[in-house]
Amino acid sequence: MERPQMLFLILFISSLCFIAESDQFCDAGIGIDKSTCGITSSSKLLIKGGTVVNAHHQEVADVYVEDGIIVAVKPNIKVGDDVAVLDATGKYVMPGGIDPHTHLAFEFMGTETVDDFFTGQAAALAGGTTMHIDFVIPVNGSLSAGFESYEKKAKKSCMDYGFHMAITKWDEAVAQEMEIMVKEKGINSFKFFLAYKGALMISDELLLQGLKKCKSLGALAMVHAENGDAVFEGQERMIELGITGPEGHALSRPAVLEGEATSRAIRLASFVNTPLYVVHVMSIDAMEEIAKARKAGQKVIGEPVVSGLVLDESGLWDPDFVTAAKYVMSPPIRPSGHDKALQAALSTGVLQLVGTDHCVFNSTQKSIGIDDFRKIPNGVNGIEERMHLVWNTMVESGQISVCDYVRITSTECARIFNIYPKKGAILAGSDADIIILNPNASFEISAKHHHSRTDTNVYEGKKGKGKVEVTISGGKIVWENNELKVIPGAGKYIEMPAFNYLFDGIYKADAQYLSSTRAPVKRFHSST
Repeated sequence: MERPQMLFLILFISSLCFIAESDQFCDAGIGIDKSTCGITSSSKLLIKGGTVVNAHHQEVADVYVEDGIIVAVKPNIKVGDDVAVLDATGKYVMPGGIDPHTHLAFEFMGTETVDDFFTGQAAALAGGTTMHIDFVIPVNGSLSAGFESYEKKAKKSCMDYGFHMAITKWDEAVAQEMEIMVKEKGINSFKFFLAYKGALMISDELLLQGLKKCKSLGALAMVHAENGDAVFEGQERMIELGITGPEGHALSRPAVLEGEATSRAIRLASFVNTPLYVVHVMSIDAMEEIAKARKAGQKVIGEPVVSGLVLDESGLWDPDFVTAAKYVMSPPIRPSGHDKALQAALSTGVLQLVGTDHCVFNSTQKSIGIDDFRKIPNGVNGIEERMHLVWNTMVESGQISVCDYVRITSTECARIFNIYPKKGAILAGSDADIIILNPNASFEISAKHHHSRTDTNVYEGKKGKGKVEVTISGGKIVWENNELKVIPGAGKYIEMPAFNYLFDGIYKADAQYLSSTRAPVKRFHSST
């Protein structure tokens, strides 16, 4: 089925468009079928007979939804004729996925990602993800200007979203703006790049200042862990050797540099005594540093992304530049063996949740670097494919349970970013962001029928079992029978409070440390 036939946009055109959050508009840019404008969904919905799965238990039960909120979860709920009914017998009813790591409408490396806050979210909903957290990039170092810019970008959102904030410089103004972001804007996490020298990369001194400020605000510090200075040296070396193609990207930033930066960030976070979140863990080297820290009792979160779990670096050596370039991301996809090790770490709790780092550029944009891999815009897709690939890779293989699947794709993200049980749960009072997954149905991934704007797909041809057949966002059915019905502007910004569970005990530990130092020592000066 062609994409324009699959994607139905439900629009309400208002003369006051953009004035209020509830205003609807038609600015999707893909597959608009205006004949569907005006269609609405019932505000009451009953999901009958499915196996309801939460991170802590599963049971056969009905789920009753009203006005976007789950009202009841119990067997044999009786309803009137005004309630829409979905039969989920033999299927799993789960919280919608939450993707902790995306880059939509992201200006990077001289261009901008092809997926914006509508097309990227539409793709997410087709794949069973009902919320994501995107990274705000400051404008000329200003956090407030960056936040305002992303507020405008997100006006066309069709599902709920939150924001992380990147820190790219340090001064007193940035420190003050961090406080505003946490206390007034609903941001509870800040990202520090240890890579991208000359662009986003920060020094250890800045990282230390940022870690201290995060701790004081109850905000989670996040790091992109690669040694940017060494990566720069590796890139220069590859060019000198005449290695200018996509394989040079992987060769210039080996796993040891990811491991080193992960170790350094962990130790600095330990020195400050504040929780740390390591984004896109791609290697055994980084994973082992996280494992050691967690075993020692340090509060470190490790986030693998789906590309690192299911791919290896072989695609970067493809003789077709377009094929090879689509795999360029940072940290790079690693050699075979790293994927299996990351899967094992995820199954044993060394790593806690799965993101995507969805950051897509089309083949024309990737071709900017046809003569120099350093100019290839970094990023791969995954926002639509994550839920299917994680199920097939982790559940179908027997590595994790169905409850664990919910935990690593939804609940743990909600807990870490302090929005549980509003999100990440099928419980009375939770938001009605729900998926129905058929474990016996099959899927096949292809750029020909995905919903992202990009013209390639790094998971091209991958097949498996476990298909999301229905996605419900805010109590509305937005994906059913392979048809997507979404409303630009319907998504809500979700504020995320500070001081998540990782901060429990942090200040007591500080007090215990101070009491154990036996300092300052009261001294006297002996006479000679």
